Amino acid sequence: MPEGYDQTGLPSSIRAELRSLTKQLADKVGGHLQAAAELLDVDPEQALAHAMVARRLASRLPVVREAAAETAYLAGHYDTALTEYRALHRITGDDDYLPIIADCERAVGKHQAALRTLREARDLKLSLPQQVEVILVEAGVRDDMGQRDEASRLLKEAISGGRGGRQGQARLRFAYADLLAEHGRPDAALEWLTSARTYDENNELEIDDRIAELKGEPVAEAPDLDEFEVLDVEEVDDVDDEPAEADEPAEADEPDETDDSQESVDGSEDDESDDDDFGDDESEDDDQSDHDEPDDLLDEQTPEPDEDEQPEEDEQPEEPDDAEPADDKTKDDLEEQ
Repeated sequence: MPEGYDQTGLPSSIRAELRSLTKQLADKVGGHLQAAAELLDVDPEQALAHAMVARRLASRLPVVREAAAETAYLAGHYDTALTEYRALHRITGDDDYLPIIADCERAVGKHQAALRTLREARDLKLSLPQQVEVILVEAGVRDDMGQRDEASRLLKEAISGGRGGRQGQARLRFAYADLLAEHGRPDAALEWLTSARTYDENNELEIDDRIAELKGEPVAEAPDLDEFEVLDVEEVDDVDDEPAEADEPAEADEPDETDDSQESVDGSEDDESDDDDFGDDESEDDDQSDHDEPDDLLDEQTPEPDEDEQPEEDEQPEEPDDAEPADDKTKDDLEEQ
């Protein structure tokens, strides 16, 4: 437990949920949640151990299940994260969890299940960041399945359409840069990372580290673990105030096809209307007019801004000049494979 633990150090939303527990139990659960948060960047395994203790103590609280899911995901335990996120989706009914559920399915090799989850998500009104997440996850799934051109098309279409506001554009460009780098085009990737950085003004995505990595320059190291006091996690029994209730079993996955690479690009006949499923993002996307679009995007141009909103010349970032990936295959070509 963190030394000198005080529940007031937790976010108010967490404290509100902990009030449903006894004071003694709330302190135990809150202490483990705080320890998990403090250790996550320096010792993910120990952080996960704390989160799972909190889960056993108060498995009915959504905030506890979310902490367990997020910690497992960031620690690379995607099977555990998948179980926890599915449970969290059942408990809360919040469909914004669907994209990360699909990403966990992708991480454990369940590509067909991931595509089914993404199709479900596209039929719903998700928040703006999660709309972007759907695109990012599907691009990753398609690339994993050997459909690089389709992954590229998804990202380029979202970029040229100005999806997701400034931060969404930063994430989409970052993902496109990674796709280029993974397929042997580091110079083009660097140009796209530079473009992404202009949208990520506070470097929340740590794009600078990725740029340094591609350039072969030193990357800032994480804090030394010795600076933190890491205590062993004591195993505890389930001690919810109410009688123990068995967790619902994880939803069974339908078996994946033997060869994921043969999955049709459309995924289903419903995918034709994907673009209609997302809400209008005009208020978020007005900022996109401050940036020239890269030359290698689709032929469609991003709508020009109003004259009174034109930025000064020195505010326009340099965009990639030569980042055209291999010719994209059409959907029909991929389906014929």
